[in-house]
Amino acid sequence: MSRKIKVVAVSGSVQRPSRTLVLVEQLIAALVDQVPIEVQLIEVGKLAPQLGPALYRSQLPEAVEAELQAIESADLLIVASPVYRGSYTGLFKHLFDLVHQDALIDVPVLLAATGGSDRHSLVIDHQLRPLFSFFQARTAPLGVYASEQDFTGYEVSSAALRERIALAVARAIPLITLPAASTTGAGAASSALAA
Repeated sequence: MSRKIKVVAVSGSVQRPSRTLVLVEQLIAALVDQVPIEVQLIEVGKLAPQLGPALYRSQLPEAVEAELQAIESADLLIVASPVYRGSYTGLFKHLFDLVHQDALIDVPVLLAATGGSDRHSLVIDHQLRPLFSFFQARTAPLGVYASEQDFTGYEVSSAALRERIALAVARAIPLITLPAASTTGAGAASSALAA
């Protein structure tokens, strides 16, 4: 591959330390082992004081605008949120409410979530996948859900979770290697599909 894939990873947790952030970092590490990437990590919790009060994108400070532009120009998005009351966090949704509705067309997205127990595992298919379907993004076929039992403190301790991470990344690679000849997210995928 002639260039690095631009990966933007978004952790929807508003706390630190965060199991969601650990899961995102593990997904990035698994990806690094497979393809050449450059990564930008966005932690929604760090953006909260500036992101929360903004009703419109024009009200955002430059630093948050730069994060949105990174999301909109990614070759691959990794997005993860803790489950909060049956869905992703409100601040995670608010961030993506400010992303231009056409910016993610055909952009590959690897979905992940964390929750207190396995009963929240459908959040990926019932909440995250429909959100990115609205953007006409190409969600990877497998998402990664992790419950509290998969961690010891803030470290992954479950072999099954490590296997799910590796499998999800392996299944996503055919999607993320498509835009190798282009420089932007939506344009990259469109160029690849036209080839």
